Order: sequence, then C-alpha cells, then structure tokens
Amino acid sequence: MSLRVFGITALAVVLASPLFGQQKPAVSTKKKAAPPSAKTKPAALVALNERERAQQMLNRFTFGPRPGEVDRVQAEGTDKWFEEQMQPASIPDKVLDRKLQDFPTLFMTPDRALLQFPDRGEIERVAKGQVPYPTDPALASMYEVLVFKQEDDKAKNKVDASGKKAYDPTPDEVAAEKKAQQADAARVAGVLFALPKNQRMAALIKMPVADRIAFTGNLAGDQRNLLLNDFTPREREIFQGMAAGPGGAAYQIGQELSQAKMVRAVLSERQLQEVMADFWFNHFNVFVGKDADQWYTTSYDRDAIRAHALGKFRDLLMATAKSPAMSIYLDNWLSIGPDSIANGGSAPGAKKGNKGLNENYGREVMELHTVGVNGGYTQADVTALAAILTGWSVDRPYGGAGGFLFDPKKHEPGVKQWFGHEIGSATVASDGGLQEGVQALTILAASPKTAHFISWKLAQRFVADDPPAALVDRMAATYMASDGDIKAILRTLAQSPEFNSTKYFRNKVKTPVEYLASAFRTTATDPTNPGALVQAAKTMGMPVFYALPPTGYYITAEQWMNSSALVDRLNFAYKLTNNQFGGQKFDSPHVLALGLMEQPAAAAKVQPAVFAPGDATPDGVDTVLKVLETTMIGGGVSAQTNQLIHKQVESQAALGTGDRLNLLTALVMGAPEFQLR
Repeated sequence: MSLRVFGITALAVVLASPLFGQQKPAVSTKKKAAPPSAKTKPAALVALNERERAQQMLNRFTFGPRPGEVDRVQAEGTDKWFEEQMQPASIPDKVLDRKLQDFPTLFMTPDRALLQFPDRGEIERVAKGQVPYPTDPALASMYEVLVFKQEDDKAKNKVDASGKKAYDPTPDEVAAEKKAQQADAARVAGVLFALPKNQRMAALIKMPVADRIAFTGNLAGDQRNLLLNDFTPREREIFQGMAAGPGGAAYQIGQELSQAKMVRAVLSERQLQEVMADFWFNHFNVFVGKDADQWYTTSYDRDAIRAHALGKFRDLLMATAKSPAMSIYLDNWLSIGPDSIANGGSAPGAKKGNKGLNENYGREVMELHTVGVNGGYTQADVTALAAILTGWSVDRPYGGAGGFLFDPKKHEPGVKQWFGHEIGSATVASDGGLQEGVQALTILAASPKTAHFISWKLAQRFVADDPPAALVDRMAATYMASDGDIKAILRTLAQSPEFNSTKYFRNKVKTPVEYLASAFRTTATDPTNPGALVQAAKTMGMPVFYALPPTGYYITAEQWMNSSALVDRLNFAYKLTNNQFGGQKFDSPHVLALGLMEQPAAAAKVQPAVFAPGDATPDGVDTVLKVLETTMIGGGVSAQTNQLIHKQVESQAALGTGDRLNLLTALVMGAPEFQLR
C-alpha cells in the first residue's frame, strides 16, 4: 500500500483544519514579554471529572499515557501519583537503566569524551607526537585510523606552486579505488564473521590500518547491521569512530545523547523528571554542534539540568551559569574585562590589549533565563553584568575539556552599578570576582520579575499557549514564598482550577518530540531503533539538542501545526504501523488487544465510533476504531474525524484484515485529537 493511495497530503489538510481554527498565535519569549499580571477573577470554569483529571495529569506531566495507565492512576489517586513523580529517585527504572547502557557516552566526563571522540586538533597533536596514543588497545587502534586518514587528506589536498592538487584522480580512478576498497571490506568481513562474536573487535583492531579503513568505511547493508548488533556498545563506538574519520567521531556523542533522550521519553517510569528535563534544557538551551559543546552538552544535560530539574531555581540557574557548555555556547569564556590583568590592567601607562567584554551571556541570562525581556533592565545593566561575570570561564576548553574555571586575571576590577545594586570592590581578591557573579545570579533568582516570568513559562508549557494571568500570579507568589522551589510551583499549577478545567483540556499541540514519544507510549511499542526516532524528529523540524538560537524551540501551536507538519506525522504513522520505520517492530493487533484487556470497563461495553445522523450502520471497523481511540487518545474523536477515517478505510476495501488494522492505527495517530495533549 502506498501513501499516494489514500491521498496523504489532502487528508492532512482536512484533518488539520480543526486545529488551525482553535489555536491562538504563540507568544515568542524572545520578542515579547510575558503579559502583565492581572488581578481580575477568571470566569467560572467547568471542572474535569476524575477520569479526565487523570488524563490531564498524564497528558501534561508525561510523554503520553500508556495503555491502561489512565485507569491505574485514577484508581491509585491522581494527587498521589503526582507526588510520587515529584520524588524520582524513589521510583525504580530498571528497564530504562538497562537500555541506557547502550549509550556509554552518557556516563563519560567531558575529558573522557574528548579522548574517546577526538577532533582534528587532538588528532593533529597525536600525529605530531605532542600527545601520546591512548593506552587502551581499541582506542589506540581507532586513533591510528584517524591519524592515517587525516594525514592522507592533507597529502591529497596539498597543492603545488601552480595551484594543482597533488591528488586529482579521474572518475574512473575513483571508481577503481572504491571497488578495490569494497573488495578488501568483503575479505575482512569473511574473516571476522567466521569468528565468535566476542572475538571480532579484538581481531579487527590488530589488522593493518588500510584494512580497518576499508572495512569500516565500506561495510554496508545487512552485513553492517548484523555486525553492529553483535558488537557491545563500546565496540560499536570504536567501529563508528573509525568509520567517521577525523572530525566526525564527535558526532557520535550527540547521536547517543539524542537517542537516549527519545528512549527516556518513551520508557522512563520517572516521567515528570523527563518532562521537566526537557522543559529546562529548552529554557537554558545550548547547541550541541557549537565548538567544544560536542563534548560538554552531555554533562550539561546530566549534571546541570537533570540534577536540578525539580529543585530550587537558584541552584539550577547557578549550575547552568557555571557549566562549560553554556559558557562556550554564549561565549562568556571569551569575555575579558577591559581593565583586567589579562588585558593589560588599569595602572597608569599600562599597555592595553585589544580584548573586551562579550555581552551574549549577560544579555540572555536576564532576557531569556530570569526576569524576561520586560524585566526592567537597561543596556547599561547588560554591560555591567557582563563585566561582573568576566573570569567565569572554562579550564582547557580545547585539548583538555576541563570543567568550570574562575580566572581572576580576566575579571574586570572595580565597583559595578547593576540593576539597582552596587557589586564589586576596588580590589579583586582571588575569588572576589567569582563571588560577584554568585551575588548577581542570586539577586536575579530572587527577583519577583523572575518569579513571574518562570511561572508564565511553566504555565505556557503545562496549561495553555496564552496562560491565564491569575494562575501565573499565584504560581509567582508560590515561587517567592518557597524561595523558587520548582516542586512547590508545579504543585500550585497542578492543583489549580485552571489546570483542572475543561477549558484547558486537550488544548496544547504536541511538539514533534512529544508526538513521537506519545506514539510509542500509547501503543506500548519498544523503541528498538532510537536513531530512527531522532531522524524523524529532525524531519519534523525539531532536531534533538540541535536548536541553534538561545530561545530553544517554541512550544506553541502555530510552530508545529500546519498541513506540512501533518503530512510528516501521517507519513511517520504509516511507516511505523506498516513496519517500515527503520526496522522498528510494530504490532497493531497487540495494540488492539491491550485496548481490550487493559480497559475492562470500556471493553465490556464497547460502543462503535459515533457518526453523524444518516450514516450507515456501524460495523467491526467502527468497534475497532473506538477501542483504538480509547487506548491511544483516551476517548472518542469528533464525528468529522471519524467520518474521514471511515472513508479512508472504505477506499481501501481490497486490504486484508491486518493491513486495514494498520491503516486504522495510523489514521488515529494522524487524527487532530492525537496531536493534542
């Protein structure tokens, strides 16, 4: 069955139309501020019933309810479930913990990641003898390949006095060389596949460098997949490092981090922690592709974001400010005080350098991280904060990947007038500049403006694109009363009349990451190929950990809901349900069985999907559709959506039962109601 058969583009446009009509324009956190506080009493709200409240909790504080989970949470008690989620360390997560062992870089320090995945500079130092080869045999073998490739590239790209390249092969010569390498790869494959699985890597790393290059660079298709599946995670990294070549090995770190995020979103029992880690990383965004952040982003996510995602906002802010990933991303490590020792000092007649302040972080920490764009600061405050934060740097960001470092030689001396405060002194102690930064960030974290802005951002994520002002005010009051306790703020939100009202039920559009994770969670599908999920998120416009601007990704409807987005989502749903998604196994009959068995109250009296008056008598398709809707969405969909789905199934009358079930499952995933949470 082809996508063209059921007119996916036209279908997407029709299915999306209800969403286009109901969503309001987003509010950009970069260009616009949170709306001012409103003391007016909100209009009367209609409360959710107990089942709807369980759905609301699971739709907002997880990446989607699993089959039967709404009933389980309702039976346990929605508030009890929420309080348990706020203590993630007490929740066993054995399935996820085992799965995360497939991603060794998650547990590496930045310097270890640099050693494992060197860049061109590091390989150059090894080639020149400035740095020794690693003592680990497998790692040394990978370095030998990378050094050979880099030196070979340099030799081939060398030009003579006339500008002619030393290596300028004809197309026939290129083809002949490729054919020879493929033959070498086939020969090596024959040797390795004849060995037991646990001996293959040991044999590969002892082969001549040319054989290692030919094999890792030309093995493809089923043979490559079979070999990689039989390798341990560590062995896969060595293989992929050899295959990537100089400068490309570090890409593996970003891939493991991105894949682990998708696996966590789908499998973790600690769903609130995963949702909050996603929220805070987006709030304190860094770009994994910028310079040395390819080695630092993993530890940033682990040690700054996840470690403080449900703690005090002040501690989270401080952790991000001291993170090398943030310092490199917003260039604060390059910022040098004009009168600092590093720039010549302030003594009369001192020769000045040409270095100066970098205001990137000073601006973004106020505009995006704390008080917001209308937080009452001026350009002079931005400059002063940049001066206060000079010296907040990184230990050996290149060639070492060290940690946070305060360098007093870079710090701008003197008193700074900033944001209504006087910070600093005429003389700089060894840690005086460090304490200036701590003082400034503490003031920002304690500001009522920050309380309001952070509350507004949280309400936008969990309640509505245009969050109710009265709720934001109450959350901000909790922030101030609790010293920025994130759990307390979330508790105020989750217990509010607004959050628990029909007005704000299923009104938030899922981002691509939320959509993909929910598709797997609601169908109880094991993410055996997380790389395919990462690629799908990229196709949908949300490459994981690769948001370039400091705003991160917008989380409002119009960013993600249009006919093109629906086409991408329907394409994904079709491929997944037809087992055409990167080798991922999907079982529609299993989803249907779960729907019948995990929801006994619904299954005992399954009602066909509701159609408008005059429709034909419901048949088995309608009954199956009702079960799928209840299982995957948590309730029925509109009559319009059901009619559209029914027409698509009728147009495929020649399909067998299994294919019809796959099509129904895909269409439910593409329904407007499934796009909402």
